[in-house]
Amino acid sequence: MSKRYEGKVVVVTGAAQGLGRALALGYAREGATLGLVDVKADGLAETKVLAEGLGATVETFVGDLSQEATVEALGAEVLARFPLIDVLYNNAGAAYGEVNTPIDQVSWDKFQFFLGLNTLSPLFLARALRPALKAAAKVRGSCVINQSSMASYQPAVVYGVTKSALNQLTWGMARMFGADGIRVNAVAPGLMETEASASSLGAERQEAIRALQMLPGEGSPEDIVNLGLFLGSDDARFITAEVMHCDAGHPFRAWRQ
Repeated sequence: MSKRYEGKVVVVTGAAQGLGRALALGYAREGATLGLVDVKADGLAETKVLAEGLGATVETFVGDLSQEATVEALGAEVLARFPLIDVLYNNAGAAYGEVNTPIDQVSWDKFQFFLGLNTLSPLFLARALRPALKAAAKVRGSCVINQSSMASYQPAVVYGVTKSALNQLTWGMARMFGADGIRVNAVAPGLMETEASASSLGAERQEAIRALQMLPGEGSPEDIVNLGLFLGSDDARFITAEVMHCDAGHPFRAWRQ
């Protein structure tokens, strides 16, 4: 490990399991001090133990990011603990079985839930933490990374709509936050070896997605970790307003053409 995050603070949401936990551990191995956020206290505690085992200093913050008041409260709590934040990785999100449900079959309340968690919480948390991101940008650079999805190119389902909106929001955030020297990018994973993919898609759907890829096989959480480590580092200092695809060249992203 290069320890390129030594002395830096990284905040990861949705860190109790899956890609969020993998990201937290990836930054921990590189020497980062971590602020970890999730609604699942038990899973968050497990991630904290694993990260501390890698030598990281870890603070945890429990709350539901689908609710505006909770986002504001968590933001204030994180800001009080970390006056400088180098990376905010907005990984928290949910599909909850709605990956393939058409938008005309989703209730108003459920649509609001997905919009709140998948689309709005990254913006509102970044807004709340902007003073700390700006302070870090002045001395060593800082960035926001939003977790999008290959589903963002399937706007006929609610999960895809909210992630598609997040792609556009990433561009808008980059324009607004750029005045403070804060970079904003998104990562759009393809099919990954995670529990979430297995449970929400099923074996048949996974195979159909895999068959369309330009490269064979299935991605792993470490592929996303490596991309996150790059985007948050000085190596990516001149990159902003991008949606970085990690999907084996899947044609889903060409739906607009």
